[in-house]
Amino acid sequence: MRRLATSLAAATVTAAATVALAAPAQAVPADKAQVLANWTQTSAASYNTWLAARNNQAAWAAYGFDWSTDYCSTSPDNPFGFPFQTSCARHDFGYRNHKALGIFDANKARIDSAFYEDLKRVCAAYSGAKKTACDGTAWTYYQAVKNLG
Repeated sequence: MRRLATSLAAATVTAAATVALAAPAQAVPADKAQVLANWTQTSAASYNTWLAARNNQAAWAAYGFDWSTDYCSTSPDNPFGFPFQTSCARHDFGYRNHKALGIFDANKARIDSAFYEDLKRVCAAYSGAKKTACDGTAWTYYQAVKNLG
């Protein structure tokens, strides 16, 4: 019985070692924080780069980014017809991934500012009273995340 138990234990260790060799753990790329920072800046280029990555998440799978979103949370995603949904998704991306890396507090103000810039770019598509209304709504959304986010 003792010999059988020893043989089973040895077989288990050998099988575990074989599995470990067959499927090595994937290391997260060392530049994850830098990529994250690049995708959460205030510029249109940063937004466009993030959007391209969001539309091709499989290419970034090794980074383990959290792409989940509840869009504008409890606020309307498209208030008064203004399409804020994607801006809210990028804001969620910034919050969730900076929190996961433990670097949120140092980056919150920039992420919130990037959100506001994204919203203002949405509003730039309008003119006159509609643009004024959009800008005011964007300011309200920004103040909400700045103060409550």
